[in-house]
Amino acid sequence: MSLLSVEQLDSRHGLLQAVRQVSLSLSEGETLALVGANGAGKTTLLRTIAGAHRPASGRIVFDGRDITSMPPHKRVRAGIALVPEGRRLFTGLTVEENLNLAAQAGRSGPWTVDAVVDAFPMLGPLRRKRAGTLSGGEQQATAIGRALVTNPRVLLLDEVSLGLAPVAVEGVYRSLKTLIDGGATILLVEQDLNRVLSVASRVVCMLEGRIVLEGAAAELKREQIVEAYFGLGRRSRNGGAA
Repeated sequence: MSLLSVEQLDSRHGLLQAVRQVSLSLSEGETLALVGANGAGKTTLLRTIAGAHRPASGRIVFDGRDITSMPPHKRVRAGIALVPEGRRLFTGLTVEENLNLAAQAGRSGPWTVDAVVDAFPMLGPLRRKRAGTLSGGEQQATAIGRALVTNPRVLLLDEVSLGLAPVAVEGVYRSLKTLIDGGATILLVEQDLNRVLSVASRVVCMLEGRIVLEGAAAELKREQIVEAYFGLGRRSRNGGAA
């Protein structure tokens, strides 16, 4: 049984329909990458799963339970954590204070502040530094750590490499690979197709709010993903023609 299922989900911003009849599932221990151009509906989909955006229709099922109407803080306690685009840290607080605040909102489990620092060694010397003084890569590591200390069963990552220098991206993805190798369940939004194909179990491509391609990362060709990404050729799912 899937740990997380999205069923026929519609989400809107006023009159604009950002997510259209999206259905997908995520199994425990799987890394599912969600790709698509800007405006494809990826961030809205993640925010809807996290409870930060109310769906217009459809439902979300987590561990066999319908959570469509569950408020965001209860989803965190249930085991869903979002690392939002732009990180959104408390910039006036230290790294450690950001992590401790998040830990209070989450579940008990193996992810503590010390465990996060072990997974993201760059944070060790920064524990007492204010988040607003950190580099982009350091802030991203802090944001991922903040989600981890809630001890999530599903980690939602939105554009983790956006705006980062290449060396910072390398550091973040090294730590992310450690999480994946440790069996974490991740739904990842990412623009960098090379990164996607290096870490994902499956890839889903969205275009204009809909899923237009879906398949195992090892079986999809880069050309297929690029065509779906830009809406070129016939739309397909599971690698076949629609």
